[in-house]
Amino acid sequence: MTERAVDRRRVVVTAMGMVTPLAAGLEATWAATLAGENGVRAIRRFDASAYPVRFAAEAPLKGSGAQLKAALTRLALDEALRVNPPPAGPRLGVCLGSEAARPPLEWLFRNTAPERGEITALAPDAPTRYVVERMGAEGPRSTVSTACTSSSQAIGEAVLRIRRGEVDAMIAGGVDVLSEPLMVVGFSKLGALSTRNDSPELASRPFDRNRDGFVLGEGAGMLVLEELESALARGASILAEVSGYGCSCNAWRITDSPPDGRGAAAAMLEAIADAGLTPDDIGYINAHGTSTPQNDQSESQAIHRVFGDRRVPVSSTKGQMGHLVAACGAVEAILCVLALRDQVLPPTRNLVEPDPACGDLDHVRVARPTHGALQHTLTNAFGFGGSNGSLVFSRLA
Repeated sequence: MTERAVDRRRVVVTAMGMVTPLAAGLEATWAATLAGENGVRAIRRFDASAYPVRFAAEAPLKGSGAQLKAALTRLALDEALRVNPPPAGPRLGVCLGSEAARPPLEWLFRNTAPERGEITALAPDAPTRYVVERMGAEGPRSTVSTACTSSSQAIGEAVLRIRRGEVDAMIAGGVDVLSEPLMVVGFSKLGALSTRNDSPELASRPFDRNRDGFVLGEGAGMLVLEELESALARGASILAEVSGYGCSCNAWRITDSPPDGRGAAAAMLEAIADAGLTPDDIGYINAHGTSTPQNDQSESQAIHRVFGDRRVPVSSTKGQMGHLVAACGAVEAILCVLALRDQVLPPTRNLVEPDPACGDLDHVRVARPTHGALQHTLTNAFGFGGSNGSLVFSRLA
């Protein structure tokens, strides 16, 4: 290991919970992911018959806007706290990725003078406030709002706080709700969404030659992160180590990434170096893989920059559950931990004909067992505005 990974407080994952378009719950989502199931369907929450895009990857819960966001946060947190939660007090902090809730348009027209509680529920930090109050967390509290990179950076910032000794444990993760009229119209006007209204189950197809845009998704993922010795002392289960974190900014354009992938490559290299590893040590990449033509090409170039001719296995689980935006980094981080636990790589749904413009990547098209060989995983999140975040998870050595 390099000097960067020596003589510092080690951070481990001791519990996780999530709600996704595939299922409400960690194990159910994981089973559906490995089976290649589909979470993209016609929109049920509102009448989208007149909209240019009429499908999304909705969470399996009722409600909308701030109400649904609160329910997703609560369910994911409940699952993460089911066994041996960390103690409350000043040594526990919270850092979540979240965007402002997007209320239905009719709500805005109807509520010209909403109550104070309704307004505060729309704020980006509403989920963080809920977790702080629920946990009795008196340590540092923060909300990261960097679009698609929000929860990856929230996890990374939580790791840094534990390493610095500010706290012994952090609740980290993210939540987002995208199947709302304003989001459908806005992203449609940007030309970012797939328009496969007649076959929504085939719409999200990362790295495929025939991809035509991403699919709006929603969900939540929560992780309990702890300093290793503290976790062991209280008898917590160790699921994996968060061994590396890297972030960067493209300083390019708001809506896309530079074609050469330099900013994404910088984040990956930083995370790998932070873990005290080399690119040869990484056994699997959970790609950002949004299914937009430009993003997938840019990320592919970044992977080639970092790994050269080595064909490290790559998949994007957005093919099944769409793009969860502020929650995607947390959910995909959890999938990386589960891949380490069960020694199996999740597939990319709908990848039929890999795009030659993305280069010769080792795409995982069906769940692939690794028979104990998987030691280190890398997950990427690259957001609107140019933010990049990468995390490395490792089996505890």
